[in-house]
Amino acid sequence: MLTLMAMFTFLFAAFCALAAFVVGMFALKMTFKLVLLPIKLLFLPFLAIAVILKLVVLLTVGAVLLAVLIPIAVILEIFVGPFLLISALT
Repeated sequence: MLTLMAMFTFLFAAFCALAAFVVGMFALKMTFKLVLLPIKLLFLPFLAIAVILKLVVLLTVGAVLLAVLIPIAVILEIFVGPFLLISALT
């Protein structure tokens, strides 16, 4: 009986130590989050500028590709269109 009580005492002590460790790690994590929050907020405008620049570059590349492909499509329509009409009639 004394062995069983000693085992449960050891398990309770291990559980308490583990719970204290988990609470300590959580407190440390929250402390780092609170300490690093101003730094995150300072870098937020730079992140917004980077995202806006990326969107502008993608939009510009898309507009350039469209500006190049439209004249090519018109030229193809002028030269290939009659052949397509003739092939559709036969």
